[in-house]
Amino acid sequence: MAPRRIVFVIYDGFQPLDLVGPHEVFSCAARLGGAYACEVVAPSAGPIRSGSGLPVHAAAGVQDSRTDGIDTLVIAGGGGVDQACHDDRLVSWIAAAGSGARRVTSVCTGVFLLAAAGLVTGRTVTTHWGRAAQLARQHPELRVDPDPIFIRDGRVWTSAGVTAGMDLALALVEEDLGRDIAHQVARELVMFLRRPGSQSQFSVPLWSAQPHADPIRAAVSAIHADPGARHGIEDLASQAGLSPRHLQRRFTAEVGTPPAAYVEQVRIEAAKRALAGTDDPVDTIARRCGFGTAETLRRAFHRHARIAPADYRTRFRSTRELT
Repeated sequence: MAPRRIVFVIYDGFQPLDLVGPHEVFSCAARLGGAYACEVVAPSAGPIRSGSGLPVHAAAGVQDSRTDGIDTLVIAGGGGVDQACHDDRLVSWIAAAGSGARRVTSVCTGVFLLAAAGLVTGRTVTTHWGRAAQLARQHPELRVDPDPIFIRDGRVWTSAGVTAGMDLALALVEEDLGRDIAHQVARELVMFLRRPGSQSQFSVPLWSAQPHADPIRAAVSAIHADPGARHGIEDLASQAGLSPRHLQRRFTAEVGTPPAAYVEQVRIEAAKRALAGTDDPVDTIARRCGFGTAETLRRAFHRHARIAPADYRTRFRSTRELT
């Protein structure tokens, strides 16, 4: 069988792991019996400077790389993507290459280039959680879901930030070659066959706007000062000096989420810190953070992070110096 042509697109300021991670997945699958041929294309052939300063050699530039015969087009993300979107020659090449490819994919902010090339109009896509709002604002023709590690909409596959590109590539290998080969690749590269959870479990709490009025700031400050305290609508209204109905309306308008949902999210963040930084039992953390019982905490954790509290602790607990 002729090898599947996997073409990676990079540019000045790309994120090197967006290229190297998926490239290793496909290369490992090829060593295990899959038929893949990986290529790296850039605006011009030669050394391309990544966002971290690491130079990567692109074997071909867009002026001399064929746009036909591509099985999977992979667009790397990185801080340079905004400037790359203004490179008409690069965007045109991506549009031509993507229109004929069997699959069109992006890692992290690479989806901005897919959008600029018109390849994801009307699709549901994801990107790094920190750039999802910008993507939705700049491209209202897309449906942006900031939570998945990766997402598929027809022949379009998009992934979250950086290492999520490896999860995406492994899913593509599984689609092509089956679970057994994908499992072997995962073992070889010491990664999950299917990573549990969503990217919200890795993001810092930048999930709400900051209130601009003193009454709402007072309510928000009270929630953060003691997440486990009583924060019903009557309690928060008293903190803000507003009626419960008025608080509900203003809080939602200024913060972007209703008070009850905000309280639960703050409590989740407090529980995450406790799970990662202490050895306290889950039921103790649940009571201290306002959930009451360990079961209530588990249900809330699954809603927000799609992972059990114990699993979160295992992956993210603080490393302590051995004595």
